Amino acid sequence: MNTILIILAAGKGTRMNSELPKVLHPIAGEPMLVHAMAAGTLLEPERTVIVAGHGADAVTAAAIDYDETVIVVVQDEQLGTAHAVAQAKNALAGFTGIAIVLYGDTPFVSSDTLKRMLRAAERADVVVLGFEAADAGRYGRLIMEGASLERIVEYTDASEAERMITLCNSGVIACKSDLLFDLIDTVGNDNAASEYYLTDIIALARARGLSATAVTCDEAETLGINSRAQLAQAEAAFQLRARATLMEDGVTLQAPDTVFLARDTVIGRDTLIEPNVFFGPGVTVESGARIRAFSHLEGCHVSRGAVVGPYARLRPGTELEENTRVGNFVEIKNAVVAEGAKINHLSYVGDAFVGARANIGAGTITCNYDGVMKHHTHIGARAFIGSNTMLVAPVHIGDGAMTGSGSVITSDVEPDALALARAPQVEKPGMARKLIEMLKAKKARTQRGS
Repeated sequence: MNTILIILAAGKGTRMNSELPKVLHPIAGEPMLVHAMAAGTLLEPERTVIVAGHGADAVTAAAIDYDETVIVVVQDEQLGTAHAVAQAKNALAGFTGIAIVLYGDTPFVSSDTLKRMLRAAERADVVVLGFEAADAGRYGRLIMEGASLERIVEYTDASEAERMITLCNSGVIACKSDLLFDLIDTVGNDNAASEYYLTDIIALARARGLSATAVTCDEAETLGINSRAQLAQAEAAFQLRARATLMEDGVTLQAPDTVFLARDTVIGRDTLIEPNVFFGPGVTVESGARIRAFSHLEGCHVSRGAVVGPYARLRPGTELEENTRVGNFVEIKNAVVAEGAKINHLSYVGDAFVGARANIGAGTITCNYDGVMKHHTHIGARAFIGSNTMLVAPVHIGDGAMTGSGSVITSDVEPDALALARAPQVEKPGMARKLIEMLKAKKARTQRGS
């Protein structure tokens, strides 16, 4: 049966004390909304609808940036979760299948859990995701009779016996889409907050003689985020799981607690990650690489056998081929570094191609920006770029060519040529001693005058 995702993302998040919509606060480098979307994407939904409200334009931009096929609808007034889901009805006209309702501020529900809910929804009319709470607190309780979910009782309405129940409601629901909207149409708002609650559809379904059940997951998957403190807890929880997964997959983390990963970080086995390494979004590291301490990687690909760092920065668009070397205080952006090439010290390489087995001397800079546009630098295979060379793009350095240290290269260099572009050295005998004596005398006069 087809799957439809409805993700609620309309809340302002007052406790976040932020101009940024709550669901756009990042975890592991990406908005928490994207985490929720990513889990649902693995189900290959026929359609995904985001229900936005506060900061709808920003939420829309973030959602479409991740998946341009999503549809965003706006809940102008926040009148409860059932009201929010109802806003998706028109966008799903003509679509049939099982609808899963997720929450943009509950980012860790796994795709495996959602698949189990889909399977359960093939047998039951309504499926709720529950969890065994270590501290049930004020969560709504799931009242079960065997495999049947009889009702959801909110904490304030629960008896003492019901409050002892630890099976709690996450709010995530799966239901055939036509039935979901039919039930929502009958939800009332006769409660203290005068809101329309999605959880009310359980009682309404049971009153019609329909079936309901619950699927359970680990409590960590249902973590909701409403404050900066909870955001920090969510970040810590994500990092702990992601590091553990990497190590189980054969990656060595010398100091796991100091390595920070993005949601989509991919690292091959037998790679060694030294302490204090930061991975932003879009990083892939192949097997057998080494990322040395205090390096920062984002939007890049590191091939087998490459060594990066320490103190290196790889920015978006960087492609390191096999057995390359990028050393301390080197920054690379939008550049391909071919097999066996070395950029070992204190260099900036941007908008460039570095050929196989080329050697880039310390302090080399590709001057790629003219104040208006970016320009490309090509460095050929086996080229040797002398220390402190300025390569003023656009410029092409041929295979096997060399540049003299301290050169400013503004024209193409043919293969196997040596390019020198610096002023001749001038030496004036005795001038250093005379200059020092002049300066000392000037200083003495200044001190007497004061």
